[in-house]
Amino acid sequence: MLIVAGLCAPISASAAGIEKVPFGRAQDGTEVDLYILKNDKGMIAKIMTYGALLTELHVPDREGRFGDVVLGFDKLEPYLKGHPYFGATIGRVGNRIAKGKFTLNGKTYTLACNDGPNHLHGGVKGFDKRVWQAEPVKVANGVAVKFTYVSPDGEEGYPGTLTATVVYILTNDNELRLDYRAETDKPTPVNLTNHSYWNLATEGDILNHHLGLLADHYTPVDDTLIPTGEIAPVKGTPMDFTLAHPIGDRLLDLTNSPRGYDHNYVLNSKGKKLALAATVYEPKSGRFMEIITDQPGIQFYSGNFLDGTLTGKHGVTYHKYHGFCLETQHFPDSVNHPNFPSVILRPGKKYKTTTIHKFSVR
Repeated sequence: MLIVAGLCAPISASAAGIEKVPFGRAQDGTEVDLYILKNDKGMIAKIMTYGALLTELHVPDREGRFGDVVLGFDKLEPYLKGHPYFGATIGRVGNRIAKGKFTLNGKTYTLACNDGPNHLHGGVKGFDKRVWQAEPVKVANGVAVKFTYVSPDGEEGYPGTLTATVVYILTNDNELRLDYRAETDKPTPVNLTNHSYWNLATEGDILNHHLGLLADHYTPVDDTLIPTGEIAPVKGTPMDFTLAHPIGDRLLDLTNSPRGYDHNYVLNSKGKKLALAATVYEPKSGRFMEIITDQPGIQFYSGNFLDGTLTGKHGVTYHKYHGFCLETQHFPDSVNHPNFPSVILRPGKKYKTTTIHKFSVR
């Protein structure tokens, strides 16, 4: 049965609306549901309650043909076995925390080190591995589902009970909008994001995607991908995407291993307002994506660690550079760098941030 504008009513398969279907069970037996959102232009988004995770996003090309532009799997089981955060909602803190430690109000907290010597994306069982509660919500210009997760005090080592929500809104303007909210009963770090891997061509590598970033600076990292604390200019370096150009243009100028981008960019908007952060154009399909956010940073990752060991949707093997991520965020390891924007949420305050992915063709 399709749910239209928050109301249950049977309608034709071609109409806009929301459909809820069973998608399997998590390891503990909890039922996992898949929500299928369709706008009045025919664009489709599929999000499951496990990880509040975007499994598919069907976007038209310049000929009007729809294609799925995110990486992932056809079934739940591969997600349960482990994956590189395909499409997941990341929390309590996205990105890395050095040595899994931070000090807050004079107390040192120790988190799991699940990425070499560092803590990554919320730990061993972050928000990406939790089953969220979900319900359709009414919006003025499209269809939407609200996902909620309550993280108890001490989960993965973090202080405070945190109630987090993310509302996925598929607008009739071909936008996928994500509205994040959170509240806590104790001071705690919070940095929520979405970890979708994009491929606007729907196949092959992403090296000819033309990327533009509205960022004159980035945060250099050490060999474990922890920021040094410096905020450095991109001008004259392979990090410069202030003028859009193919992702692969300067890849050989990078020296990290595996070679590729995995860096936080300091957005020129500084997170002070909802503003354009990135543009991506794929010449073959004509698809054009704009990312608009009120966050101060964006992590650009070019799929360097994809190594051909994962088989995705429709039997496609995901090799290096098969997808890229643009994760809107506060800076990595902000809890240990006083010069970075703070990620500390305190009782009585509300965490509130929005990211919009707007699609068109050229």
